[in-house]
Amino acid sequence: MATFDPKEHPHIRYNPLMENWVTVSPHRMKRPWKGQVEKPEEAVIPRYDPSNSLCPGNTRSSGKVNPQYEGTFLFDNDFPALLKDGPSPPPNSDPLFQSAPAYGACQVMCFHPHSDLTLPLMSQSEVREVIDKWTEINIDLGKKYTWVQIFENKGNIMGCSNPHPHCQVWASSYLPNDPATKHRTQKAYYDKHQVPMLVDYVKKELQNKERVVLENEHWVWLVPYWAVWPYETMLLPKRHVLRLQDLTPDERDALADIMKKLLTKYDNLFEVSFPYSMGWHGAPTGEYLQEDNSHWQLHALYFPPLLRSATVKKFMVGYEMLAQSQRDLTAEQAAEKLLSLPDVHYKSRKS
Repeated sequence: MATFDPKEHPHIRYNPLMENWVTVSPHRMKRPWKGQVEKPEEAVIPRYDPSNSLCPGNTRSSGKVNPQYEGTFLFDNDFPALLKDGPSPPPNSDPLFQSAPAYGACQVMCFHPHSDLTLPLMSQSEVREVIDKWTEINIDLGKKYTWVQIFENKGNIMGCSNPHPHCQVWASSYLPNDPATKHRTQKAYYDKHQVPMLVDYVKKELQNKERVVLENEHWVWLVPYWAVWPYETMLLPKRHVLRLQDLTPDERDALADIMKKLLTKYDNLFEVSFPYSMGWHGAPTGEYLQEDNSHWQLHALYFPPLLRSATVKKFMVGYEMLAQSQRDLTAEQAAEKLLSLPDVHYKSRKS
């Protein structure tokens, strides 16, 4: 029998953060591809659009008028998924029909007044301003809410209906499913090994460099060993950090630097404004601020859907929906591809 080769033979990989497995089928990358490969024509996005509700000075659907903002701009979501108050569902003794109260606050944050910019095209100081605002939000909403989820959906393919550079924040009175799982798994690992799981993980990834794409003095950008999406990545600090507000000024500067570089590499992959969903995970807030959360490690997650070209999205269907996540491209192959990409944005090279 042939010797196992992770780049050739099917296998499964374990995600200790989420306690689940992903099927890896690298041999499938050899199959002929007859799907779309052409690059779509990029939409011309005006710097200012009088009909865009996120532009400075424009009126939103709620009737509220945006200020003439020159940096970041934060406002309460006009169509929030969670409300700050309201009636609670009645108790039910039936274990099959359980519900619980859900309160929260939803906000929208514009990164920049110009609609034709994205984070990799902004200056490093402008990216740093975004990071500072994220930190303020986490502190402010974290005083009241258990979980503050900062996330960005970028691109039409990810359901983003507005091209203006922005993200969302959903703060909740409860700990959502994925953070709740990570809270438990990281605690169990810490109790057993006396070191935070992701601190240990980064140390080991930096030793072999097999999945590391970028690093600087304070941060590491890598493809997780257990990645599900084709070019899924994780961004982590090199030291133990619980929340965004625990970052030093130097770490924030270094974060702006590596974010701009990593998002440039993403765009350069297929020479398109790369779509993704991303978000920050750190120690819970609210009542958890009074507890020991030493087992937590701050990290950002990037989930891009593209696999073979700018037009081909990987969907979680069939086996993935009914059995278990599956990928063809290995984490190591994805890291190698991203590492090989230029650090200069393709739009700058062509200008």
